[in-house]
Amino acid sequence: MTSSFPPDPGHDLPVVVIAGRPNVGKSTIFNRLVGRRQALVADTPGVTRDRKESETVVRGRRIRLIDTAGLEEAAPDTLFGRMRASSESAVGMADLVLFCVDARAGITPADEHFAAWLRRQGRPVLVLANKAEGRQGAAAAMEAFSLGLGAPLAISAEHGEGLADLMGEIADRIPAGPSQARRAPRRREEREEGEEEDTRSPGPLRLAIVGRPNAGKSTLLNRLLGEERMITGPEPGLTRDSVSVMLHDDEGPIQLVDTAGLRRKARIDETLEKMSVSASIEALKMAEVVILALDATLGVHEQDLQIARLIEREGRCCVLALNKWDAVADRNVTRQAIRDRIETSLSQMRGIPVVAFSALTGAGVNKLLPTVRRAYEVWNRRVPTGELNRWFEMMVSRHPPPLVQGRRLKLRYITQAKSRPPTFILFGTRTDQMPEDYQRYLVNGLREEFDLPGTPIRLLLRGSNNPYAPR
Repeated sequence: MTSSFPPDPGHDLPVVVIAGRPNVGKSTIFNRLVGRRQALVADTPGVTRDRKESETVVRGRRIRLIDTAGLEEAAPDTLFGRMRASSESAVGMADLVLFCVDARAGITPADEHFAAWLRRQGRPVLVLANKAEGRQGAAAAMEAFSLGLGAPLAISAEHGEGLADLMGEIADRIPAGPSQARRAPRRREEREEGEEEDTRSPGPLRLAIVGRPNAGKSTLLNRLLGEERMITGPEPGLTRDSVSVMLHDDEGPIQLVDTAGLRRKARIDETLEKMSVSASIEALKMAEVVILALDATLGVHEQDLQIARLIEREGRCCVLALNKWDAVADRNVTRQAIRDRIETSLSQMRGIPVVAFSALTGAGVNKLLPTVRRAYEVWNRRVPTGELNRWFEMMVSRHPPPLVQGRRLKLRYITQAKSRPPTFILFGTRTDQMPEDYQRYLVNGLREEFDLPGTPIRLLLRGSNNPYAPR
């Protein structure tokens, strides 16, 4: 699985939307056009629930490609109804709709129904008869003429047949100028005439939201975006794939990824869920900051701690997000219980920032992104070597290194090798024999002295070369 952080999809790019009923191969077409396995693909109908976006190049033209959930007739308050509403919203932004049908199955009443709906939307449509491999499939694809949306294009996304023709059709049909889709509201950091040039770093902050199922991750993303971008509801495990979106705060752009819920390994049986978990872990690894969402009404579960330890092992900075805070009866007791559990079980992330809020009502959510920015700053912090070694001499004089086999370790100096996360190298003799307790003493001292709360700290030990040692 490749990175879950595609380039920022520009709102002035032509928008191409892939639509159709479930299990006709929309996500396979999406992956083929993007050029990597970005969307989950399985034989199970309805794998895609939330629309997935990526920027890609087709015949030299850069486009914004959107994969959507399957179009199905369903009541608005049901899961399938919410999925259809999300797909319809994407079609409303399209400069070109790729309406996908299954050539093997033939044209179904559902295909006819949604073709009629598409004609009423007034958007350019290209019919794709997918799964039309071989001469027999190409002949079956001609049945799609009956939809009244023009000549169908026979392809087989799974086997890569007809993709060159598809790319040519897309390049010919998309508008030559900026997208005709409704543009996003102007961001605050975009400059008006006469404003000073923006000096912020060009790359967006990569941020992932992870946690157990039903912790409110998608509701949080919708609240941060200010729109119903992700499908939400009381059903646990609604999000199946990692979905990347762009948002902006006062400091600049943020590439935000919502992920599927992470359960204990013993409970993961289905192949599709294993794929979802793999996508979530990949998003975590590619992130710079990770929001660990917890259901505050349930407290800290062992699985939450396992996810936090994974974040620490990957060297990512973490913000603990206590969601559903409005439903907590005794907030003081709950907050203290959570802090005690974190301090006891996650000593390697001591001082981890905690934000309590309600994603449903929006109360307290405004504190989250500033906290993320502060955690990111700590994760990037560098300590001058002189200041670092003055601290080191003080720590060694206060508590000298212990004796090992009757001989005291000789620690010479320390330097910071890199940030992201803060990584320090300690030089001396026989450092490979340094007890873990003394290493923790130094790491805790680094955290307190140089204000490095919550972020992973790496302490690497380097011994001096003995010129008389046998080679």
